[in-house]
Amino acid sequence: MSKMTQEQLADRWHMSPRTLEQWRWLGKGPIFLKIGARVLYREEDVDAYEAAQLCQNTSGPLPPEPV
Repeated sequence: MSKMTQEQLADRWHMSPRTLEQWRWLGKGPIFLKIGARVLYREEDVDAYEAAQLCQNTSGPLPPEPV
């Protein structure tokens, strides 16, 4: 079971580590481990979160075509 730090995940997603801190505070983002003051993300949880974020478009579902 591979784990990554906040900094490693931020590098993977090309974002600020502070964004991940804010997401944790808001209850957003992938689940994480908190051991003492240390925060770790399990790779399988990050992969599952990424898979759940897949989208086909940005405007939502297309309306059904008329019959």
